[in-house]
Amino acid sequence: MRARRLASLAGATGIAAAAVLAVPGTAAAHGVAMMPGSRTYLCYKDLLANSSTQMPTNPACKAAVQEAGTTPLYNWFAVLDSNAGGRGEGYVEDGTLCSAGDRSPYDFSPYNAARTDWPVTHLTAGDTIEVNYSNWAHHPGQFKVYVTKEGFDPQQPLGWSDLENVQTVQNPPQEGGPGSEAGHYYWDLQLPERTGQHILFVQWIRSDSQENFFSCSDVVFDGGNGEVTGLTGGERSSTAVTALGAGKQNTEAEAVHEGHENHESHDGGSSADARPAPDTTPDIANAASDSPMDSSGAGLVGALAGAGAVILAGGTVLHLRHRRPDADQ
Repeated sequence: MRARRLASLAGATGIAAAAVLAVPGTAAAHGVAMMPGSRTYLCYKDLLANSSTQMPTNPACKAAVQEAGTTPLYNWFAVLDSNAGGRGEGYVEDGTLCSAGDRSPYDFSPYNAARTDWPVTHLTAGDTIEVNYSNWAHHPGQFKVYVTKEGFDPQQPLGWSDLENVQTVQNPPQEGGPGSEAGHYYWDLQLPERTGQHILFVQWIRSDSQENFFSCSDVVFDGGNGEVTGLTGGERSSTAVTALGAGKQNTEAEAVHEGHENHESHDGGSSADARPAPDTTPDIANAASDSPMDSSGAGLVGALAGAGAVILAGGTVLHLRHRRPDADQ
């Protein structure tokens, strides 16, 4: 397990280092799942694989770009609502969960499309996985993890009644330093018993502001080990997906979050390698702070437009336990 982690982190560190060297100004980010990949993240990867045409080959990704352009994908991490304050059902309308209720600075509405040809990550029901979520910018809060219920129809719009909250993690521990894709929050998650195609939905609820992040990851429970299909070039391991576009600079990203510069751990600790056990109670109440936003969101939309800055975004990296051969080897 440790050898796998070191190999995965080494590749991610190389990508992050190349990007950081290209940043002329401030870089900051976090946002959506990277493994199992969210729709925006995997479509972004497919865009990078087809940079000469600026058009993904995946049919669902292509349709989204034709509707909303490439700007949302270059800002794939910004599926956010600056004023969500931990609110979910009854606030974010059914059919808009994958676009943060259409309250993001960018048009992510096409990524709500109910279709079965999004890029998909293959998993095994009942497996225990270690979830890694980038700590590029540290924020206290909780990660609410949902999986659609058995019998879910992926050709119908995603609604709250389709989801089961399978885990809520409060202030998970972290490993590695901020400002690098190698640094991450981590916790164990046992996947529920499911068959067929589903959506893994995550809401990251910050407790130091009203800002929340949302992501939809298409997964299929078919005995898989984290392989991704539906991208240019056919089936790819998680390592190969991470490597897609390595060395390419995301100079098209337009925004940077204010208040993320020079962040230190909110719990007063450093980016230590110690691994205390996280609190993974399944039904913990929302714990968003009532403190006002530290940014109206205007800075997010325009702070670095045209500056050529590289914006790196956090997300989830998932590692499967050694219950079957590693797809990355």
